Amino acid sequence: MPPSVATPPGFVRLAGHPVRWRLLEELVESDRAVRELTHLVDEPQNLVSYHLRQLRDGGLVTVRRSSHDARDSYYAIDLAHCREQLQAVGGALHPGLWLVPNDAAATPSTGRHRRVLFLCTGNSARSQIAEALLVQQSDGAVDAVSAGSTPKPLHPNAVRVMRKRGIDISQNRTKHLDEFARERFDAVITLCDRVREVCPEFPRHPRLAHWSIPDPALAGSTNRASYPAFERTAAELDTRIGFLLHQLNEPSTRRKQHAER
Repeated sequence: MPPSVATPPGFVRLAGHPVRWRLLEELVESDRAVRELTHLVDEPQNLVSYHLRQLRDGGLVTVRRSSHDARDSYYAIDLAHCREQLQAVGGALHPGLWLVPNDAAATPSTGRHRRVLFLCTGNSARSQIAEALLVQQSDGAVDAVSAGSTPKPLHPNAVRVMRKRGIDISQNRTKHLDEFARERFDAVITLCDRVREVCPEFPRHPRLAHWSIPDPALAGSTNRASYPAFERTAAELDTRIGFLLHQLNEPSTRRKQHAER
């Protein structure tokens, strides 16, 4: 009898397709809408949508309806799930090939501090949480700030969810993004779909990324009702920022090559 044919792991079958690999590369840089991905990979929309559906079914990407324009949706790569799948791929071929996460690569290098600006509409929750988590995860080696296009008072649930993580942001003030329009940043990250549309240009072309994260304050009519959404927001930001630290240490030549493709 002929030997049974082994099926390659799901990640290999999914990511091994050239179009899907290019889509994953673009989503590593930023959450994106289908129309953006169609332009970036230079493929017809129906083909891009087909491959995005394959990636969704395989758990490598997720999709959310835009909070700014409900006719649009943003796709995001699930980096944590991709990491799990990649770790298993080597082991499926040989037990000596299990991949081990290189946490040292996320440790900020010595020298000039990286500067990161987080933006959302009100600067009352998402961007404040992201700022605090980045400072914590980098042990203060990254200078993180946050602002909003229409600042509102700091949300009490943002204070509570950070206090649970041992971080006090109760004295933080909310700021307008105009305060930072002339400053230099290594990365500017928009956290809501609305502020992405009004994000100004910053000096010296920082890395621009969009993380499409719903406003947790809209998840309930009271602070108590919306608190679980703040927990989910903090957990998602905590994961994303862990991966962001690796990107901040990425050689500038590699980032330039990706931008020029």
